[in-house]
Amino acid sequence: MLSHAAGRTGLGWGFGLHQALDQTGAVVGPLLVSGVLFLGHDYRAAFAVLLAPAIVSISLVVAARLLFPRPRDFELSPPALGTAGLAPNFRVYLVAVALIAAGYADFALIAYHFGKAAVMPVTWIPIVYAIAMAVDGAAGLALGSLFDRVGLWAMIVATILSAAAAPLVFLGGFSAAVLGMACWGIGTGAQESVMRATVSQLAPQDRRATAFGIFNAVYGVAWFAGSVLLGILYDLSIVAVAVASMALQAAALPVLFWLRGRPAQ
Repeated sequence: MLSHAAGRTGLGWGFGLHQALDQTGAVVGPLLVSGVLFLGHDYRAAFAVLLAPAIVSISLVVAARLLFPRPRDFELSPPALGTAGLAPNFRVYLVAVALIAAGYADFALIAYHFGKAAVMPVTWIPIVYAIAMAVDGAAGLALGSLFDRVGLWAMIVATILSAAAAPLVFLGGFSAAVLGMACWGIGTGAQESVMRATVSQLAPQDRRATAFGIFNAVYGVAWFAGSVLLGILYDLSIVAVAVASMALQAAALPVLFWLRGRPAQ
């Protein structure tokens, strides 16, 4: 639905704005709960406060369903007729998606390393995660806008930066770790905005739901497999974790460069 609506604003900007708003809610919600608990109330009162935005959200979804029953009507151009299926370029793109996902270190492993290797005080771990989430939201907007102007170059830049995160967080000290988490946040923001916007470009309008389903399945399986690999490597060599994470993501760059010069479908 978002891909159709974003056709009027620019795919990159639409997905980037969605990511920024998503991260805003992810920060504001816990702060609301913390504020209620700080004032002396219990968790029942805290969750009761969250009922208000939940009702607003559901109401907006119902209103959107009544006002815009066919999301594809947002498209400025009519859907292409006679599309046989998903284009070969989409399948090639899934290779890049899988490589990036497999090499992307989960924050659980990063946080474990921060604590075990005494990279920073334990109290700083949620703080650097919050920094990464703030960077995530800003990067989603910036990279989304850049995607609307230069296309896959935005994903290429983001992949280079996210690949740099692994050696910084696993091999560096405190300052390097904070910088690495910022790079990690840029990568997360790109995956939630530019990476999904590219799916909208490569998939025909009448097959986008299928395309996003396949995309999410490939990303999830690859991230799971990569997380298992990085976890095993961590027990063997921290250097190996950094190298594997960086190498897997870097391997996606030739695929993205190849796609950059190809027609969308």
